[in-house]
Amino acid sequence: MHRFQTLPSVLGLAISTTSFAYALLIGGMSCVFAQQAIPVCQPPNAGEYLLLVVSPTANNQKQLRSALPSELKTITCKYLNETVTRVGGFNKIDDANRWARYVSNIVGLSAIITTRPTTPDVQPQPRPPQQTVSYNPQALGEGYAVLVDYYNRPELVNSVQQLVGGKVGFVSYGQRPYLLAVYTTNQTEAYNTLQKLNDRGFIASIVDSRKVILLRSTVRL
Repeated sequence: MHRFQTLPSVLGLAISTTSFAYALLIGGMSCVFAQQAIPVCQPPNAGEYLLLVVSPTANNQKQLRSALPSELKTITCKYLNETVTRVGGFNKIDDANRWARYVSNIVGLSAIITTRPTTPDVQPQPRPPQQTVSYNPQALGEGYAVLVDYYNRPELVNSVQQLVGGKVGFVSYGQRPYLLAVYTTNQTEAYNTLQKLNDRGFIASIVDSRKVILLRSTVRL
């Protein structure tokens, strides 16, 4: 009799354990699907300045949304290899700059400002590099890096050099190559350079220079 009385309890325990394991499995799968569900960030519209706040954790994202006014639209998305919060869309670089400083001071998160020119001078036509060079990778220090997406067109180097009035470097950011227009600790200089590049039709961004790898300090054609 004791065996038959104990059997339902054992079965109940087995069923409960199985249900719990199944719940853990489904929960784990849900987490994986949730992680994979983060979309790629949409590029800015022509003439728009976009703020991308590096926010890799759910807590970062919650803090950021709490600190920003509700009228600013925020979307969590992927930019290169970073999880970021895409904020608004600003018509003036001063507005984007002001909110970038606000986010840094209030929430403690770094932001990327990127833009898309209204009338690009050239259409991107990717093609293989024309020369083989050796690199000496090294990380940049603290500050601001203004990067230009050159679409593997080395002839754009001269135009960027003439615009910034100095040497142009070659860097890697997010495992992608860029021209380095300016590396500086002066925020005003960085934003002024971004504005000039945008006005001349270049695809440019301001990023945290600590995440940029310098490959060549000077690009020569």
